[in-house]
Amino acid sequence: MQQPLVLPCAKGSEQVLAQEAETLGLHNIRQGVAVVSGMGDLETAYRLCLWSRVASRVLWQLGESEVANPDDIYAATRAIAWDEHLSADNTFAVHFNGIGQGIRNTQFGALKVKDAIADQLRDTLHRRPDVDAKAPDISVDAHLRKGRLTLAIDLSGGGLHQRGYRLAHGAAPLKEHLAATLLYRAGWPQLAAEGYNLIDPLCGSGTILLEALLMAADIAPALKRQRFGFTHWQSHKPAVWKRLLEEAATRRELGLNRLDLKVWGYDQDAATLATARENAARLDLAHCLHLERRPLDRFTAQPGYGTRGLILTNPPYGERLGEIAELVATYDTLGQAFKTFPADWQMGVISSNTDMLKRLRLSRHKYYQAYNGSIEAQIALYHRAEQPEGEDYAVAEPSAPVDEQARMFANRLRKNNRAAQKHAAAADTDAYRIYDQDMPEYAIAVDRYGDYVHVQEYAAPKTVAPEKARKRLLDTLHIIPQVLEIPAANLVLKTRERQRGAQQYQKQAARGMTCTVHEGDARYHINLHDYLDTGLFLDHRPLRRRIHAEAAGKRFLNLFCYTASASVQAALGGAAYTTSVDLSQTYLDWAHQNYDANELDSRHRLIRADVMAWLAEDGGSYDLILCDPPTFSNTKKEQRVFDV
Repeated sequence: MQQPLVLPCAKGSEQVLAQEAETLGLHNIRQGVAVVSGMGDLETAYRLCLWSRVASRVLWQLGESEVANPDDIYAATRAIAWDEHLSADNTFAVHFNGIGQGIRNTQFGALKVKDAIADQLRDTLHRRPDVDAKAPDISVDAHLRKGRLTLAIDLSGGGLHQRGYRLAHGAAPLKEHLAATLLYRAGWPQLAAEGYNLIDPLCGSGTILLEALLMAADIAPALKRQRFGFTHWQSHKPAVWKRLLEEAATRRELGLNRLDLKVWGYDQDAATLATARENAARLDLAHCLHLERRPLDRFTAQPGYGTRGLILTNPPYGERLGEIAELVATYDTLGQAFKTFPADWQMGVISSNTDMLKRLRLSRHKYYQAYNGSIEAQIALYHRAEQPEGEDYAVAEPSAPVDEQARMFANRLRKNNRAAQKHAAAADTDAYRIYDQDMPEYAIAVDRYGDYVHVQEYAAPKTVAPEKARKRLLDTLHIIPQVLEIPAANLVLKTRERQRGAQQYQKQAARGMTCTVHEGDARYHINLHDYLDTGLFLDHRPLRRRIHAEAAGKRFLNLFCYTASASVQAALGGAAYTTSVDLSQTYLDWAHQNYDANELDSRHRLIRADVMAWLAEDGGSYDLILCDPPTFSNTKKEQRVFDV
C-alpha cells in the first residue's frame, strides 16, 4: 500500500535529500522548505529510516484536513482509526508544530490532539493509553500550517542524526545529517568510488570522517541505532524489517572488503580526538582512519596523502569578539595549506562566517546555502587546479599581505616594534604600546603584555565603508601575530565601537585570559579579555616611576586607585605605608591580586569607599598623594555624578 511519507530535514538540504530519497524508493517527490515528501510503501519507509543520511525524521502520514479552530483539530484527529496504530498498552506522545485560528500555543495544540486520540481509544478499546513525553512507544506528529492539519506517525522515533555510535560530542559539534549534506555537496560518494583520499584538518570528534567512511563502505547510517518509532506500531512488519537489516549487514561486509582509500583526521585537542577514536571503534572503523593530534599550522601537503583527494572541514565560525584573531589565523592557514596540494585535490568548507571564507583567498568552484541548526551557513567548494598562481597565491610566501596598504601597515608595525622593544628594555618592562592609530586607515592600538598582544579597534570614520573597515581589521589580525611573532591565540581584540545590527561583533564573554607583567621590580596582574581595560594604564608608567623614586619613607595616598598599580610602586619604593581608596569592589579585588603578587604586607591598605565621602571623614596625614579620578563616573552605589 502506497502512503504519503514526509521527511523533515535541515533547511538547505532539501535537494540533496530528494535525490537520496529517490534512490531509496520514494516517488512523486516534492520539495518544500526544510521538508521533502512523496509516496512509498512500508518497505520504502523502513529503507528511509535505515539508509537516509540527510533526513531528520521519517513520518508516515495518516491524514490531512482543513481546520478553522481547536474543535476542528479535535474532530479531525478523532476521525482517524487510532486503534490501527497503537494499543491501550502503548504509551504515546504528541509533537505539535505550527499555529492557526485559536491555536497560538503549541502545547495547547498538542493537548487537543492528545485528548482526541485518548478519547477515541477509550471508546474503541475501553481504556486510555498513557502519555510518555520522553520515551513514548508511539510518537504522533501534528503539523498545522495555513489552516491545514497534517497528522503522522513518527517512524524514526526521534532525530535520525542519532546514529547510535556517538556517546559524546566535541565542542560545537556538526550534526551527522549536516555532515552528510556536506559530503554529498562535495561529491564524496563519486570521489570515494574513484579512490580519492580524505582529510579533515580540524576533525573534532570525527563526524565528517565517520560519515564519509559510512558512505564509502556502503554502511547504513542507522545500522547501529537501537530504537525506532515503529517498534511498537500496530502496523509494524518485523519480518520485512529483519530482511532489510540482514541486507544492510551484508552490504556493510562487502563494502568494507572493497574499501580502498585513506582517511586522516587532525585536531589539536587530545580529549576530542579520544572521543573520535571511541566513536570510530563503536562503528568498527578505527582501522580505517588515522587520527593524530596536530595543530593546523603544521598541516601541509605530504607525499603520503596521494595525488588526488578531498579536504573537508568545519572550521570554527567565531562567537566572540576576542576569537576573531584566532579565526583569521585559522582560515588564512587553511587557505595557504590547500595551495600546497597537487592539482587534483579539492576542498570543501562549511562556515557561517563569509568574512572568514574570504580569508581563504581561494577561487570558489561552487557554493551552496545550508543551515547548521538556526545558523545560516555556506558550503564552499574549491578545486586546487582552479587557483590562480602569482604573488598573492605563492606557496613560498603564503603569509604575505595581499594589498599595498596592508604591506605599509606591516612595515610600520615592524618599525614601531623595534623602537618599542628598545624603550621597554630601558624601562625594564614587558608591557608597552607598539602602535596607536599611526595610519588613519588602521585605527587600532596595539599593546604588548608579556607573551600576549592586546588590540583595541576604534570606530572607523563615517566616510569609510563598513566592509572596507572590516577588511582592514582582518588584515591587521593576520599581520600582527606574524610581525610580533606570537601565536594567534595570544592576540586579544576589543572594540570601542558601539555594536549595532547584524554586522556587530559578538559580545565578549568572561574567559579569564590573564597574565602577569613586570615593570621594574613590580608585578601586575593583567586581565586581557573580561573587561574593556586590562588593569594597567601603560601611559602612566612615567608617573609610576616618579612615585617609586619619591616614595621612600613617605605616607602615600592613592585616591580613585583603580587596581592600585601606583600604590605597588610606592610600596616597593619604600613608602612607610600606603592607603588606596576606590568604590569598585572589582578593582579592589584586582588590587589585592597585585598586592599578593608583590608580597605587600598589612601596612598597605585597600579601602572600599566613595572617595569624596571618605575624604570628609578621614583624619590621616599624607606626604604624597595621587588623585586620578575618572573623567566621568556615574556609579549605581552613589547616585550622583563626578564630572571633571
